[in-house]
Amino acid sequence: MDTVFFYSSIYLSIIMAISLYRAVFGPTILDRLIGVNAIGSKTTALLVLIGLIYHRVDLFIDIALAYAMLNFIAVLAASRYFQKRKGLYDETPRD
Repeated sequence: MDTVFFYSSIYLSIIMAISLYRAVFGPTILDRLIGVNAIGSKTTALLVLIGLIYHRVDLFIDIALAYAMLNFIAVLAASRYFQKRKGLYDETPRD
């Protein structure tokens, strides 16, 4: 069963790389924020899978919950900042 968790975590890491591409090369700030939020959500799931691999789910669940809460607050703060700055939708696309 550990191999299933291991290959699931590798698959999740590949999906995180796709979200990383969107976070780095997103045409707007909103795309970058969504990419960062997706990476944070997938990291939470990856932490749970790591806990299942090491048979220490209780420890990794606590870490995953704390990380998810920090990710949520950080994305809310960043979106609020860019909304007040009027830069959330006003970015021009690259040529």
